Amino acid sequence: MAENRASANGPGYTEGVPCWVEAQLADVRAGKRFYGELFGWDFEEAYDSTEWARLDGDRVAALSRKTDGRMPTVWTVYFATPDARALTGRIRSAGGQVVTAPVEVGADAGTAALVTDPEGAVFGLWQEGEHPGFGRRHEIGTFGWVELYARDIEVANDFYGELFADALFGPDAKPDFGRAAVAERFSAMMPPHFLVHFRVADCEEILDTVNRLGGRIQVPPFETSYGRAAVVTDDQGASFAVLERVPKG
Repeated sequence: MAENRASANGPGYTEGVPCWVEAQLADVRAGKRFYGELFGWDFEEAYDSTEWARLDGDRVAALSRKTDGRMPTVWTVYFATPDARALTGRIRSAGGQVVTAPVEVGADAGTAALVTDPEGAVFGLWQEGEHPGFGRRHEIGTFGWVELYARDIEVANDFYGELFADALFGPDAKPDFGRAAVAERFSAMMPPHFLVHFRVADCEEILDTVNRLGGRIQVPPFETSYGRAAVVTDDQGASFAVLERVPKG
């Protein structure tokens, strides 16, 4: 659908809009098999050990090889910014931390940084170059939502509300980003974290495919204000959610 493609959103994404997701995996080839069958993605070589995941020719995600086995196997969400260095300064001032300072990625693809909020939840920043971010989203097999599971919702709302005010609360805002308490879905001991959601046609049916491909169900299907979701892991342990949008009313 044309309205879901990045080209229909003007020249890039508003600061604070989730614009990209990337999985850090020990085995990218195995990741291609898993996600290719699960979501119908194909792949193209990007840079270093990274592969662009594509749906109908449009880039929808990336799979990257972990350079250090001690690094977590995770999906990371990136928020758009026109100036990654300036935003990292604001994040520090607001109580967050910089994990990886802004660095140019690939052959002018863009500038990326990894940061945390005051509770330690890790997220990315993306300053576009030749790669603006999602070429397709909000469709089956693409990014549909990201939820922050926080210990203190008020702290999270204050931090992100100040950092990304226009994207979350501006007159044209259509946020793809929610906040919830960790204990709502996970053990109270689980650290604060972002959970990337991918759109699916049928939440229950996709779980059979996840199991068949060697993944597992972490949290069975549950109802939310943004649809029916379930939390799963892939066959390497990276957690993500599958989301079936349910018509309201």
